[in-house]
Amino acid sequence: MTDLAQDPGRTHACFLLPHFIGMDMRMAAEKLATRIGLRKLQDAVSADYALPDSQIVKDALAWVTEISSPMLLNHCLRSHAFGAIIGKRCGIKVDREVFALTAIMHDVGLTPDYAEKPGSFEYVGAAAAHSFCCGHGLPAEKAADVHNGIARHAAVGAAHKEGPAIALIHFGAGVDVLGIKLHDVPPILLHEVLEAYPRLDFREALPRLMEDQAALKPKGHIAGHVGLGFGNKVRSAPVPD
Repeated sequence: MTDLAQDPGRTHACFLLPHFIGMDMRMAAEKLATRIGLRKLQDAVSADYALPDSQIVKDALAWVTEISSPMLLNHCLRSHAFGAIIGKRCGIKVDREVFALTAIMHDVGLTPDYAEKPGSFEYVGAAAAHSFCCGHGLPAEKAADVHNGIARHAAVGAAHKEGPAIALIHFGAGVDVLGIKLHDVPPILLHEVLEAYPRLDFREALPRLMEDQAALKPKGHIAGHVGLGFGNKVRSAPVPD
């Protein structure tokens, strides 16, 4: 059985900052390599980001729809779409059901039912999602993969090197939150996704949620990001509204 990732708490700025700088350098190198033809991407179409038609995915979507604001729900669905598109374009093979469950539930820890529970919001949400998956009959190994994808989705400098579901939720949410790997999403698909799942004041609403978490849980993982100006990065991200 896959081990469940444990909450590391707040990461000090001296460790986070090099990871953010490294991420910016990787993205710049990717864009340049793609532009000059050294990096080839596969084609992607709308069907590539369709949610799997399984009962557990439908149940997870219904649950998250019930407990989330429309803004947060749409973010989760955009994160799935962008992650699936990037997966197809970059040739990343993933269990589509595991990835869909990870994306749909990745911000449960920010919903009113869970936002004040002790622990970093990613790990609070991961535990809730793991319980949901186990209660709905998902095999233990897959439930653990969902847990770890949610727990690790904001682990800058590490998530992209871990399992495919972790990497794709990191990339998918990264597109929506900061514009990370926006260069890998074709403009026609970007506009399709934004039309299907509007951002609904996301640029202001998400930073407020993160800043609330940092104030409520100063030892939580996201507090380190907030301390480095995460909110302003979201507000200035190059993603159309």
